[in-house]
Formats: sequence, structure tokens, C-alpha cells
Amino acid sequence: MKKNIIAMNASIMIGLGSILAAPSAYAESLSDLQQKKESIQEKRSGVESNISDTEKKIDNLHDKQLTAEEQIAAIEAKIAESTKKIDAKNAEITQTKKEIEALKEEIKVLKERIAKRNEVLKERARSFQETGGDVNYLEVLFGSSSFGDLIDRVGAVATIAEADRDILKQHELDKKDLEEKQTAVEKKLASLEVAKAELLEIQKQQKQQKQEKAALVKKLKQQTKKHEDEKMGLEEEKANLAAQETAIKSAINLEQNRLAELEAARKKAAAEAKKRAEQAAAQAASQAAESKKQSSSSGASAKSSSSSSPAPSSSSRSSSNVSQVPAVSSGTFTRPSAGYVSSTMGERWNKQHAGIDIAASGTVPVVAAADGVVSRSYFSSTYGNVIFVTHSISGQQWTTVYAHLSSRQASTGSVVAKGQQIGIMGNTGHSYGQHLHFELHKGAWNYSKSNAVNPLNYIPN
Repeated sequence: MKKNIIAMNASIMIGLGSILAAPSAYAESLSDLQQKKESIQEKRSGVESNISDTEKKIDNLHDKQLTAEEQIAAIEAKIAESTKKIDAKNAEITQTKKEIEALKEEIKVLKERIAKRNEVLKERARSFQETGGDVNYLEVLFGSSSFGDLIDRVGAVATIAEADRDILKQHELDKKDLEEKQTAVEKKLASLEVAKAELLEIQKQQKQQKQEKAALVKKLKQQTKKHEDEKMGLEEEKANLAAQETAIKSAINLEQNRLAELEAARKKAAAEAKKRAEQAAAQAASQAAESKKQSSSSGASAKSSSSSSPAPSSSSRSSSNVSQVPAVSSGTFTRPSAGYVSSTMGERWNKQHAGIDIAASGTVPVVAAADGVVSRSYFSSTYGNVIFVTHSISGQQWTTVYAHLSSRQASTGSVVAKGQQIGIMGNTGHSYGQHLHFELHKGAWNYSKSNAVNPLNYIPN
């Protein structure tokens, strides 16, 4: 009998101990949520820092682009200046070529003049050879009809001799003048051609510099576009982290309310257990006294009291009358919509496809893959109508994404249950045909989608 009483008391104390110890487990759950909140705040700070760095890169690229464009404008001015100089040289070359043509005409006249002189000189040479170069003054004297005629004849002979000397002198001067003019005009033309070639080379280099600067501007614009896209993604990540922080705060409030209810239930259960223990002890003492009185009998049987707790009621989920409502599975995650998998996770169009696509026609409901809090419900330029849900499952944070919806039936901050309808499959945002783009992230969603896992490994096919 004493052993039975001890066993009964021990059973009651163990039950009481488990009730008293329960809040520590719930406190750990609340602590996990607080840690997730702090982690998200830390990530938000990191994303804000990345946005600031990206903005600095964009500003730096804008400065470089502006500098390059100013350099292009300066180069274009130099090209225009060199073009003017080349045009001037071309005009000089054209004028010089005209001078050369005119000189050719002069040369032609000089050559004709020289040819005539050559004939006269040849005649003089023949006469010189025949007479030996001496003038027969007797013929001049006796051939004169008068003294005046003699004077005229002697003067004529002197004039002829002087003319011969003039012809030879002029002949040499003409030849020298011709050579000098030819040399001068040829040098001038060669100099102009060299100057023109130098200007053309300078202009060629200037055009090459312009092409290089234009290529640099194009590259800078591409880099700017890349960083601007990255900034947009980071800003979206920042917004999603802020939404997740709000969702975690909501989850913390829900957990705190649940803990308060559990604490009240615990105190009530502890009081009832204590009362049952006291009643059991009193009953045991009474039975012991009665047993002592009736020691001659075969003994009295002790009555034991037991308490039963009502079985928890299970709530059935009501499904809408819309066709193709997916059945709720028993696993951690349920299938988010009916339809076939039209695209899997992996490389697609030279980009990483961070989820799966489920396609179906008609009005197709989309449901939450697990219990959670809607961290964000909005319209995105890429995702279209999209819903982000934050889940806390066995101490692990998960994020599910439901994109391209035709309509959203869950707002930011609302608590959703596994299998609860949150939208309708659609074709909004960057989408080609009606389908649900579904992503599963082990942790928070980020712009690089580094936490994305293959949903097909977690949901029923």
C-alpha cells in the first residue's frame, strides 16, 4: 500500500514537473524568432550598405561618362579644326598644281625660244667654222659705197657680234630660270603633300581616339545599367527584408500571446495538479488509517483517481468551389497549385531560374505551401502580382514566393494556413503565358537568390 502511494505521488510530481518545464521550450521558440528578427535587421543593414556602395559606383560611372563625353566633344572640335587645315592644304595644292600648269606653258614658250636660239647659234657656228671667226674688214671697206655706208657696215658687224653674245647670255639665263622655277614649284608641291599627309594622319588618330572614347562611353553606360539594375534588386531585397522583419514581429506577438495563454493554462494545470496531489495524499492517509483498523481483513483496495483531458479538436480546411484546388499534403510543404511543371529550376535563357513554373488553364487557385505570415503582397515589374510568405518550421526560417498572379487574396502582415488560398494563377509581370512561378528559399529571400532550393525536393509532384 505504501508503495502504491509513493508511486502515485511520483506520477503526479512528474506530470507537474513537465507542466512547469514546458515554458522553457516555448521560450526557446520565442528566442529563435528574436534571433531571426536580429538576423534580418543585420541583413537589412548590409543591403543598405550595398545600396550605398552601388550608388557610389553609379555616380563614379556617371562622372567617367561625363568626362569621356567632354573628351569626345574636344576631339570632335580638333577633328573639325584639322579638317579645315586639310581643306586649306587641298586648296593650296590645287593652286600650286595650277601654277605648275601655267609654268608648263612658260616652259613650252622657253623651250621654243631656246630652240630658235639654238638654230641661230648653229648658223653662227657654221659661219665661224667657214671664216675661222675673223671678219673680212676689206670686204666691208671696199664694199662700201660711201664713208657713211662704211660706218653703218662697221656698226652692223659690231651689233651682230654683240647680239651673239646677248643670245648666249639670255640662253643661259632662261635655262637657269627654268630650272629654278621647276625646282621651286616641285619643292612647294612636295611640301604641301607632306603637310597634307601629316594632317590626315593626325585626323586619323583623332578619329581613332573618338572611336575609343565612344566605345568607353558605351561600356560605361552598360556598367551603369548593370549597377542600376543591381540597385533596383537591392532595393527590392531591402523592402522584402523590411516586410519579413514586420512578419517576424507579428510572429513574435503571436508567439507571445500563445505563451501567455500557455502560462495561464500551465498555472491552472499546476493548481489542479497540486489539488489532486493533496486530495490523493489525504485519501492515502485515510486509507492507511482504515487499513490499520481492518488489519484482520484481507485488506482494502485503494481507489485511484485519474484525470482525462479532452482530445484536441481538429479543424478541417474548407476548400473553395473553384476547380483544380490542390489537395493539402501531409509533408512540410504542400503543392501550391494544380497543373504541370512547365519549367524546372536551373539555367534558362542564360540566367538562373530560381524556382519552378506550374502551368494550367482556367481559373486556378494558388494556396500557401505552409503555415506562415505574408511578409509582402504587392505588384512587381518582374514578378507581377506576387506574394512572399515567411515560415518558421522547427526553428528554420523559410520563404516562399508566388509570382505572376492574376489577383492576390492575402495582404501584407496576414497570417495564412497551409493550403489556404492566397491568389489566382495569372500572367502578370515578366511572364509569357498563364502559370505560377514558385520559389522556395531556405532562409530570407535576397536579390542574388542564394538561398533558393529546388521546390521539387520538398513538395509532392
